[in-house]
Amino acid sequence: MRAVVLSGHGGPEVLTFADIPTPQIGPEEVLVQVRATSLNRADLLQRMGFYPDPFPGEHEVPGMEFSGRVQAIGSRVRTWKVGDEVMGIVSGGAYAEQLVVHERQAMRIPRGVPLADAAAIPEVFITAWDALVVQGGLTSGRWALVHAGASGVGTAAVQICRAIGAHVIATCSSGKVAAVKALGADVVVDYTSSDFVDAVKTATGGRGVDVVLCVIGGDYLDRNVASLAQKGHIVQVGVMGGGNMSFNLAALMPKRAKLSGTVLRARPLEEKIAISQRFSAEIIPLFETGKIRPVIDCRYPFSDIARAHEHMTANANTGKIVIDIGA
Repeated sequence: MRAVVLSGHGGPEVLTFADIPTPQIGPEEVLVQVRATSLNRADLLQRMGFYPDPFPGEHEVPGMEFSGRVQAIGSRVRTWKVGDEVMGIVSGGAYAEQLVVHERQAMRIPRGVPLADAAAIPEVFITAWDALVVQGGLTSGRWALVHAGASGVGTAAVQICRAIGAHVIATCSSGKVAAVKALGADVVVDYTSSDFVDAVKTATGGRGVDVVLCVIGGDYLDRNVASLAQKGHIVQVGVMGGGNMSFNLAALMPKRAKLSGTVLRARPLEEKIAISQRFSAEIIPLFETGKIRPVIDCRYPFSDIARAHEHMTANANTGKIVIDIGA
């Protein structure tokens, strides 16, 4: 099968195409003919050598999410049959024409979402929902602060907040304010010209937000604490602004607040299965009622995946960058 293999670590030039063996399925796994994948920041980090290969071996194939059709099933598989359309998250290997995934980690495509677009759903919507709702405890009527509101995770998070009846303040750059506002954010803060701490205080009447979803880190941490309500929760899902910083821990204590770090990729299989199954039950129906939708900035053919990486590196996208692999 054709796949993107890292020839080394560095810029997009290390994304090389190779013919590699089709992965072998286990008794509880399915083989998927991949229709599409989507880019994630972790793909760029892996390409640059900052994210270890989850499957060390002869070939290092990135890619964390997919949509496609079941091509073969293991001997104990009962959930799927050949020809079923599925999507899901994987630790790696989605930059390929075929991949294998545990049958319970694969998810059905929401009705009304084209198979080619479904690859824009799993990673960002599970990340946003898990951080805000499952870990952060966000519920109807409460307030969330979402950073990088125009990113894949950000566009998913804003929609999830609105779908569950929560209020959301989102930050983004000036050229993306209108797009984030159109997704339903109550307040959109242009971080290049405004202070989100002040915006939070104004919007919440000085109370603060209940949950912060942050992909930035760096000097945002102290300001996130300043934006929290009593017993608020910061959920850190990325560190685009840096992972090492000085932090005023004393400011967290009087608010009796929480700071949590989380990732999807490194979780054990059973945890990935559990979150995928719960997501299927609670969130996929929201796609089918039209309350949320995948936000696709652009799509590239498989052969142009290096150009797609350049587009994400430039921070030019609002929503997901989809790679069309099959037909």
